[in-house]
Amino acid sequence: MKVFRSIGARRSPHQFAAQPRRDRRWRWLAIALLVGVLVLGVRQPAVADTPRHYTELQLPPPPEVKLPDYDRFQLPNGLTVYLVEDHELPLVGGRAIVRTGSRWEPEDLAGLADVVGDVLRSGGTQQHDAATLDQLLEDRAASIESGIGIASGSVSFSALSEDLESVFGWFTEVLRSPAFAPEKIALAKTQLRGNIARRNDDPDSIASREFDKLLYGANSPYARTVEYATLDRIDRPAVESFYRRYFVPQNIILGISGDFDRTAMRRLIEARLGDWQPGPNRENPLPAVSQVQTSGVFVVDRPQLTQSSVVLGHLGGLVSNTDYPAMAVLNDVLNGFGGRLFNELRSRQGLAYSVYGYWSPNYDFPGTFQAGGQTRSEGTVPLIQGLKAEIAKVRSQPISNQELNFAKESALNSFIFNFADPSQTLGRLMTYDYYGYPSDFIFRYQKAVQATTIEDVQRAAQTYLKPDQLVTLVVGNQKSIQPPLNQLGQPVTALDVAIPGVPTGRNS
Repeated sequence: MKVFRSIGARRSPHQFAAQPRRDRRWRWLAIALLVGVLVLGVRQPAVADTPRHYTELQLPPPPEVKLPDYDRFQLPNGLTVYLVEDHELPLVGGRAIVRTGSRWEPEDLAGLADVVGDVLRSGGTQQHDAATLDQLLEDRAASIESGIGIASGSVSFSALSEDLESVFGWFTEVLRSPAFAPEKIALAKTQLRGNIARRNDDPDSIASREFDKLLYGANSPYARTVEYATLDRIDRPAVESFYRRYFVPQNIILGISGDFDRTAMRRLIEARLGDWQPGPNRENPLPAVSQVQTSGVFVVDRPQLTQSSVVLGHLGGLVSNTDYPAMAVLNDVLNGFGGRLFNELRSRQGLAYSVYGYWSPNYDFPGTFQAGGQTRSEGTVPLIQGLKAEIAKVRSQPISNQELNFAKESALNSFIFNFADPSQTLGRLMTYDYYGYPSDFIFRYQKAVQATTIEDVQRAAQTYLKPDQLVTLVVGNQKSIQPPLNQLGQPVTALDVAIPGVPTGRNS
């Protein structure tokens, strides 16, 4: 779970009396709205045309994905920097990706990375306490956020270009000299305890969490859960130790885009971050991954439910896999309106309210293949059988030319939305850099999707969809599931999702 913190201090009405900086931002907004009204006002009314079927529509080709003009350099201390100028709006945004993650926190301190990621920002800095930093940012309509996920951490900022020097200075304080105020650590732990208490409220959340445990293992850093006991062990020394280990300049990639002069921006970065001394180079080996359960049916009995959340699948692969483009095309054959799962299991058989099936790779550790959906209790077994039948079918029979073309167009068109503006493209470049992918991976993927054939899709499906390794999980009312789950021909195992450390009667 990634935790983000941003400004949010409450303000009384009289505090809004004289805010010249805020007024400037509102003026920009007013100008933008006025331009929009003028543009819309001069548009001519649409001329009625003969209605056509959607298959007859002629759409323009998708826009070409282009890399923005960017600078990449490295400071002597090892910190990597990307700069992209974009003068369309008077705004600047930046993000530092930090080589850290919850996968490297001690198992008995699960939740430590969440706390560090939260309090890095919410706890203030050694130069400005949390309340002062909140006020400084709010007065400038700026923000600084932080968080740590499974495989990386981040600290980001956004500001008006005229406030860049000040906001960037506070951003570097958060990055370099967080205060980790004890009361904010306590608050972050309280919020995580609340998450634990509520984690069994949503059936889909239960299904996602427990399915990861079945595949990766309950103690794997890619599946383990934060518990009351692990939170209780987290103290300020543990927070500071985790921060010092990973937040060093050679572990950081900084990207900034927006309305600035790159020469002046480089000088500012060197002034604020150039004297940051590198820490020791530490080896951070990736945790080993292997599929723990390789078959079977598992159930989380929730007697209060009238429907079931179903998920089945197995471990997947990496984005770097040469067949990733073909599997992306296969994903679009299976999913969405017009996809096989929707057409067959939802529309024709009426077995699911929602249905999906995705091969979802990760950058540096195996992802998963998952298929599933939501259905009424009595539709549970037929839905599982239907999902397995569709998986078998796409492995054994070639897809049609129409399916191939539609899926390739869907994959390419959706991919373009990752590059709607220079900041998004910059983020993708930084991600590739972080995980050691080539900078032209964007174009390699595009070309590979365009070149994908029917034979490629079937070969990839036969290689990476593994019916003999499917694990099935159901969250629902077991008594109402008729026919019963044992009709699937595999042992049925009940899973206990009671929350450790909670008094009896409060585990639901």
